[in-house]
Amino acid sequence: MNVGKEMIAYFCMEIALESQMPTYSGGLSVLAGDMLRSAADLEVPLVGVSLLHRKGYFRQKLGADGWQTEEPMEWDVGKFLKEMPQRTSVTLEGRPVHCRAWKYEIRGLNGFIVPVFFLDTDLPENSPEDRTLTHFLYGGDAHYRLCQEAVLGLGGVRMLRALGLSDVQKFHINEGHASLLTLALLEERPKEPDGTWVTQEDVETVRRRSVFTTHTPVPAGHDQFDLKMAKQVLGRPEIDAMPELFLKDGKLNMTTVGINLSGFVNGVSKKHAEISRRMFAPYPVAAITNGVHAATWTAQPFQELFDKHLPGWRKDNALLRGALDIPDEEIWQAHAKAKQELIEHVNQAGHVGMDPQAFTIGFARRAAEYKRGDLLLRDPERLKEICSKVGALQILYAGKAHPSDNGGKEMIRRIFQAAQALQERIKIIYLENYDMRIAQRMTAGVDLWLNNPQPPLEASGTSGMKAALNGVPSFSVLDGWWIEGHQEGVTGWALDDAGDSLYDKLEQVILPMFYRQQDQFIEVMRHAIAMNGAIFNTHRMLQEYVAQAYSR
Repeated sequence: MNVGKEMIAYFCMEIALESQMPTYSGGLSVLAGDMLRSAADLEVPLVGVSLLHRKGYFRQKLGADGWQTEEPMEWDVGKFLKEMPQRTSVTLEGRPVHCRAWKYEIRGLNGFIVPVFFLDTDLPENSPEDRTLTHFLYGGDAHYRLCQEAVLGLGGVRMLRALGLSDVQKFHINEGHASLLTLALLEERPKEPDGTWVTQEDVETVRRRSVFTTHTPVPAGHDQFDLKMAKQVLGRPEIDAMPELFLKDGKLNMTTVGINLSGFVNGVSKKHAEISRRMFAPYPVAAITNGVHAATWTAQPFQELFDKHLPGWRKDNALLRGALDIPDEEIWQAHAKAKQELIEHVNQAGHVGMDPQAFTIGFARRAAEYKRGDLLLRDPERLKEICSKVGALQILYAGKAHPSDNGGKEMIRRIFQAAQALQERIKIIYLENYDMRIAQRMTAGVDLWLNNPQPPLEASGTSGMKAALNGVPSFSVLDGWWIEGHQEGVTGWALDDAGDSLYDKLEQVILPMFYRQQDQFIEVMRHAIAMNGAIFNTHRMLQEYVAQAYSR
């Protein structure tokens, strides 16, 4: 795929590359990793930039009552990454903070390499406090976070230059955490004879070089910092010179910075772009719907099935449309193998009693209240009644709550309480320390993927896309990507916003189809692959970025 000779730098606070590299927390990081994997496959010249996160996000521990506690995630950086000899620095509160980079290489289908650089301030020349700035993902207070974002944005651009990557001329800001890279780009502009730092021409040049993607309508996802603290930490005259570019409601707002200083801005689904246009009016916000890296999230049984019937699908994901012609029994056998692997893993982990023959619902999301993880469990008696009437049902949960999100922690605890109340009739298991490996098993091995956030707060969502690649239909509210991917009874089922139809559809449509009309259920599985898997992937997504954003 030709985007010219220029490289594109893809900046993101978190990037998920391997399950044992705790450089990620959830959907944003998995999307970033999938995007870079597709770049390697399609030979698009991207380079990733992130922070190292030596202590990870956190290791989740769930007590007997379901209350979450957190532990640091120690890992051997040198086992996965190569230290680079180059050094750079950023100035924070008037002092230099020195940075190094660690390199990871993603090798594509034909050997094309996309490098990913992880910035690290844990150097002996830094103060003890500054050495910890790249330790924790989303840790610390606002001051810690602002310092991190300065290291990512300012330090990231400078590190690319130190590494000799002068041909990086386009910068993709994936969420506002990296927006300060625009300051580094302004810094690279020639200075006026009178010493003026920022001119309108400088701003327009930076805009031509910058792409900004916003990922959420939830206010907590848009970082903002007290102006006095921001000036103290950054000491940047540009903020005073052109406050309209950097400030919103008197605060340094990272989304405002990203939007004002980027020539292309997009949301991550058509619905999210509509909402973002209202949130950020009058700025134009395009829509590029998220995807997932098909080869990463397709379980081995389905990879073998696609290799047999749809050769070349890893490079051309659109070939998955041919799943419509794969025989029923082969789809069902592949699913049965993926499900057996999941159930064996769960039972071996100590959660004995899961039945590979029982209809299994999966729900794995960040444990935030608006995701409504316990919605399915609000009427335990109705669930028991459905099982008695139609057939066995079991439920698998996973997901971490942010350490400071007590509402999310309480939701996990409510799920535990419901599981105890239903244990004689319905097996409900909450898997601890959700990571990429668990996600791969769950999205491939359950029979139905449930997603019921409070609309319109689901900007896109990608877990259901992973499930679709493995023939697992979604049962979801019409928000985010599912508005585009849903065809009732064809690719899955829609859930009304309040969730009132949840029990009725399970009892009257979905469970009866699974237990009594297996051929019809397999037809839905087949269409999930052919109509959702073939479209909602990062190969298609990256091609849209190339056409709409990178080639401008």
